[in-house]
Amino acid sequence: MKKTIKKMTVIGLGGVGGYFGFKLAQRYSDQQELSIAFVARGETFSNVKKNGLTLISPEHEDPIAHPAEIHQQPSEVLDTDVFLICVKEYDLEKVCLELKDKINADTLILPLMNGVDIYERIRKVIDKGIVLPACVYVASHIKEKGIVEHKGNAGKIVVGNDPENPDYNAQELVSLMQSAGIDITYKNDAFPDIWTKFFFIASFGLVSARYNQSIGQINEVPELRKKATLIMEEIKSIAKKKHIDIPEEIIENTFSKAATFPYATPTSLQLDVQAKKEHTELELFAGAIMDYGKALELPVIESTRIYNEIKGGLLQ
Repeated sequence: MKKTIKKMTVIGLGGVGGYFGFKLAQRYSDQQELSIAFVARGETFSNVKKNGLTLISPEHEDPIAHPAEIHQQPSEVLDTDVFLICVKEYDLEKVCLELKDKINADTLILPLMNGVDIYERIRKVIDKGIVLPACVYVASHIKEKGIVEHKGNAGKIVVGNDPENPDYNAQELVSLMQSAGIDITYKNDAFPDIWTKFFFIASFGLVSARYNQSIGQINEVPELRKKATLIMEEIKSIAKKKHIDIPEEIIENTFSKAATFPYATPTSLQLDVQAKKEHTELELFAGAIMDYGKALELPVIESTRIYNEIKGGLLQ
């Protein structure tokens, strides 16, 4: 018999975890229906423990939310029914190793992260529990440690069934999140949504990072548009070989989506690479394409070239 969800833990209070964690903590502040715990480190932990989590957003008049518990390590959390993993991809393996011994057969894991290989990477470390593939959209960022700023449309989650547990129905989790004002759509298969988003963030992210050009410039400058197209063609060949149900016109759709952004919009990978940050989403995008290309024996020449040029510091 399925266990009732009594406790949810949000790991990571950046733009994504801070936005959705705030909504959950504020809605379930009385802890009668559901207890919300946070995991954060360093200054974020200290600030949220002392002052609560702040969300600057047009959606909320009261900008402060307090969790039932806050911890510095996932290993400190006791008896959680659901883990929301909201960390950067370079921290995923570490978090999974810390969680591994806490996962029971009926523990739910909901990763709210970018990338097409997140589910597989979690399953390489954690073989128990129920992992729900998901895709997330939210325009939010850390303003200060413990303070998240949200602009634009309401955040959105698309979640699907676990391929290893296809009969598990996640409606209880979905209903709890909807009750917190979270826009979440539940589908049998979330992978088409995950890959559709990846077409955009990977192709535009890589080209913008390599050439330091905006989304609008990539969409309009023929040479840059061609490079983005080549990357999308490589992603499309991988998706088809993995039997992902994506539309035939996915590349045209992706350029149409890009055209809805303000012309000068940069990508997060572009900003991080140009700032020479130690950790970026380069592996999440090009690394995943290259790994899939090797495993599926597919050429990914353009993605590999841009990856090597960015790694080698060849930037404009």
